[in-house]
Amino acid sequence: MARANSIQEVFDALPGRYQPDKAGGLQAVIQFDLNGEGGGQYAVTLSEAGCSVAPGVAANPNMTLTASAADYLSVVNGDLNAMQAFMQGRIRVKGDMAIAMKLQAIFGF
Repeated sequence: MARANSIQEVFDALPGRYQPDKAGGLQAVIQFDLNGEGGGQYAVTLSEAGCSVAPGVAANPNMTLTASAADYLSVVNGDLNAMQAFMQGRIRVKGDMAIAMKLQAIFGF
């Protein structure tokens, strides 16, 4: 993927980047809460059939990822190590941590 310039660009591209073979049959709803300039809330649904993205808040997500829009964009673009950002508290995860560990592989970031 070419460098993403905005959070909207990242989420628009997710369905096309989804690699169900690397998801191992995962069926989940992931809530992204990205704050600050250019941020937003997105509900991402993963299944064997594919990936869908909807703006807004999911009713009962399996996992919620919270970060600044700038930090998440840096992770997606490879400028910030996701694990390091998590350990520094720049990315917070609530719910199923195993899903968070698979995100980069599932979407090829």
